[in-house]
Amino acid sequence: MKEQSLKVLAEARQMLNEKDIPNTDKDALLKLIGVLAASIEKYSQDHSDTTGLVQALVDNQALLAMLKQQTEELDALKKLSINLTSSLDLPDVLDALVSEAMQLVQNAQDVHIFLYKNGKLSFGAALDAAGNKNTSWSKPRANGLTYTVARSGEQIVVEDMQHHPLFINVPTDWTGSIIGIPLKVGDTVVGVMNMARSNSGGFSPSELRLLGLLSDQAAVAISNANLHQMISRQAYSDTLTGLPNRRALDERLEDEVQSARRNGYSFAVVMMDLDGFKDVNDTYGHSTGDEVLRMVFSQMARGVRNTDFLARYGGDELTLILTQSDMASARIVTEKIIEGMKRLKFTLPDKKKLKLGISGGIAIYPVHARSGPDLLRAADAALYHAKKHSRGTFQMARGVTGPIATHKIGGE
Repeated sequence: MKEQSLKVLAEARQMLNEKDIPNTDKDALLKLIGVLAASIEKYSQDHSDTTGLVQALVDNQALLAMLKQQTEELDALKKLSINLTSSLDLPDVLDALVSEAMQLVQNAQDVHIFLYKNGKLSFGAALDAAGNKNTSWSKPRANGLTYTVARSGEQIVVEDMQHHPLFINVPTDWTGSIIGIPLKVGDTVVGVMNMARSNSGGFSPSELRLLGLLSDQAAVAISNANLHQMISRQAYSDTLTGLPNRRALDERLEDEVQSARRNGYSFAVVMMDLDGFKDVNDTYGHSTGDEVLRMVFSQMARGVRNTDFLARYGGDELTLILTQSDMASARIVTEKIIEGMKRLKFTLPDKKKLKLGISGGIAIYPVHARSGPDLLRAADAALYHAKKHSRGTFQMARGVTGPIATHKIGGE
């Protein structure tokens, strides 16, 4: 029976060469026949139905189409996996997701991804058929499709937006079909992906399978990116105050030096130290001291510009980078810092009012130094001078030539 089966397969190969079948289909069938032949060579069981099977393979184009479709879906899944794991940066991951989604569904008009956390949706990424990126055409409505999918964790297909209860009273140009897919890790929804088409009607089983595969990959990719983002923040944040730490400061300072060098601007580095904080720790303990640091540093962080950078240098020391600033603007900022310290209100455990001052040193790029470490040293030396000789002031660092300036900023 083995020899007979192999003979039938050989005849099938001959039949394929004689039939008018497209080369791509013919190659696929020949590969299948090769698999059958290898199986027969390995096993000697009765293959009495081989003739009928071969004939079905040759004649049944539907089977071939299904096999090709499944192969394409596996290729698409492989591509998705590669693209979505190539980066842990959340914006890059979201851009890759919408790009891949647009290629999976015919006549796709646009795709949106919204992130879901603590019961609220926030915009993630978008792409439309014209190639426009990250422009959201509508905010999620409280009882609309996106929030319904996020809260229920269930996929929803809307075949006609103009005649669906989730789209009551929407603009008349909202036409066609749309699908909302929850992006879930286990039972947790981390986002929602919406894909709209200009034509009405449902989505094919193949499209639903591919979108399902994409949503599974998307949820994992978003979760990994969020975890990476959280760990990165922890690595660059001070655990007590939440401010950037020394590591983050060094990197930001290097970036600022490079940017200032390329674009020809100056900037200031300000080193600060609290006056009287040691007494708080010695009198009331480190728990109260930590509470004071959190309060003082938090207030100071709220007072800086969005473009500036405030970091905890260590202990009760802070470092402030004032981008695109000169001596005059640095003096204005530090005067405001001194005034802000005077307005601080904090009641100590024995009901006394907290009284703290602040001293600082200022270094300007490129006047006092041309590298990050040298700027920090220059500002630190000026801070030391202020603490020793003029507590409660901000002193300018030593220039390229000459002694440390003794100009007092804000007074004692």
